[in-house]
Amino acid sequence: MIKLFTDSDLDGIGCGLLAKIAFEQVNISFCSYRNLDERVKQFIEEEQHNEASIFITDLAVGEEVEKKLAEWFEAGKHVQVIDHHVTALHFNKYPWGWVQPADEQGRKTCATSLFYEYLIRTQKLERNETLDEFVELVRQYDTWEWEATGNMRAKRLNDLLTILGLDEFWDRMSERLMESGPFALTETEELILDMEEKKIQRYIRMKQKQLVQRWFDDYCVGIVFAERHMSELGNALSKRCPHLDFIAMVNLGTKHIGFRTIHDTVNVAEFAKQFGGGGHPKASGCFVDEKTFPLFVVDVFPLPPIYHDAEQNQLNTKTQKEGFFFTNNQGQWFFFLPNNENWLVYYEEKEKQFSSQEEAERFIKRQFAAGLADDQAVIDYLQQQLSMEKETIANEYVNVLQQYKLQNRYQK
Repeated sequence: MIKLFTDSDLDGIGCGLLAKIAFEQVNISFCSYRNLDERVKQFIEEEQHNEASIFITDLAVGEEVEKKLAEWFEAGKHVQVIDHHVTALHFNKYPWGWVQPADEQGRKTCATSLFYEYLIRTQKLERNETLDEFVELVRQYDTWEWEATGNMRAKRLNDLLTILGLDEFWDRMSERLMESGPFALTETEELILDMEEKKIQRYIRMKQKQLVQRWFDDYCVGIVFAERHMSELGNALSKRCPHLDFIAMVNLGTKHIGFRTIHDTVNVAEFAKQFGGGGHPKASGCFVDEKTFPLFVVDVFPLPPIYHDAEQNQLNTKTQKEGFFFTNNQGQWFFFLPNNENWLVYYEEKEKQFSSQEEAERFIKRQFAAGLADDQAVIDYLQQQLSMEKETIANEYVNVLQQYKLQNRYQK
């Protein structure tokens, strides 16, 4: 009997599809970090499974089950762990563990690509064009290499899984991977994906408006409650809010928290470790439990959303030589003013100097969740400060800014 424990994402399902092709009969359990240990432990404790060959891909068991698997192997039974997450590297100390985050050429791996090489090496599979292409698409998506290469086919393969669900995706791919020739999606699937992409973009825009931020030690973290499109959402929010070290997406339905970052200096896998989670340096996760619930839900719930930079301004722009305004959803105002080669920011009767505009913006955004104020908000604010008509402010904006600086004794 061949028994495979694997993840339920595209990479884990890819392993399952390869196992189905390689072995005449295979029993597959799609798992998560939450239930993997329990399922593996229960399986190896049943005597009827003593002759089974166990494979675990794209997931790592905990310390207790790790010891049981070592005993299982020492008793002459078969087990093989194949993973690519850096948090699972300690399994390489066992003859039955193979964890390789990158190949000999330095390319990031995934569980599907490693399992494919294993099956070819052990002569359980023969390499062919269809499988080569499918495995590469899975690898590029799972490692986010598709974004750097612009390979949208990899992303769309995962999107198709999201739309169809595991069972329908499994049935379609099982048939397609048995065919010869190039791997491709059907015209109908491509049409469905085009429609879904529009929905995803609307969802991202909605969630961006709900994003809040808070500090965890030295990390400034964006947090949002979300239940769909986690990879796309985390990546998009990271790009739109580069002042944040990483994004935390809390799914209360599945009791899971996903972490995503675009910064090479941030390792979210290490961050997730403290909560019993793990994953990649730029994509990891953990579960909502008694430790994380207060931090990512209770403490976060009353926080106001981030004030994002206004995008359609005609007056309050970052190129305005007389200065520009930031604000936040707590009603605080910040005035940015170029001063020779430096920048000054005035707020709450304070003056703070920065060496560059970028440094000034990053500081205010991280400390106050502020952004470039919308034109109308600026007009309303200046009306309160200077007791002028709104029309006058809009029509004589530069002169009004100069008067505002004189009134507040802001130097230039």
